[in-house]
Amino acid sequence: MMLTLLPRFETFEEYMSYDDNSEKLYELFNGELIEVPPESGWNVEIANFLLLKFALVVGYRRVRGHGLELEVRGEPKNRYPDLTIIGAEHIQQLSKRNTIRLSMAPPLLVVEIVSPGEIQRDRDYIAKRLQYQDCGIPEYWIVEPKTQSILVLELKGDTYIEVGNFAGDDLVVSPQFKADLNFKVAEVFGMTE
Repeated sequence: MMLTLLPRFETFEEYMSYDDNSEKLYELFNGELIEVPPESGWNVEIANFLLLKFALVVGYRRVRGHGLELEVRGEPKNRYPDLTIIGAEHIQQLSKRNTIRLSMAPPLLVVEIVSPGEIQRDRDYIAKRLQYQDCGIPEYWIVEPKTQSILVLELKGDTYIEVGNFAGDDLVVSPQFKADLNFKVAEVFGMTE
């Protein structure tokens, strides 16, 4: 077995110039690269459902799946939301590297689909919530497969407030896209055909 040593990075700039010629995603945590594990099949299906719904509203170029990287403050220094709705200005900015830097305008909306386990749950509900709030992202959805619910948060001032925690036959209400999105929570989890 060959052991590969991953480099350490003093700054996010150093990390941005790193390329290991792989398709791997890494979070930069205390200067070290931590490989992001693949998503579960169900989480991918949920993300795909939402991607298709949002693509009909904003166009496919403004909907980004799990590969979009978001620079954040704190540790880790970057996140890979399960789904991100970007602004029109981001399309050109992301043409070379699919990374939204802190120096850019924030995306319009990020969606995290909670993976099983208490650590993952806390990461989505607490750590990521604080980091996304700090980035000024106007809307954050936490999709919870275990309870089959969607928590929609909206940035008011510099704090996320709950728009609603939707489940079952509830229509998902998005502050930014309310006129255009029209689907029930049950559809997201494949509970209706």
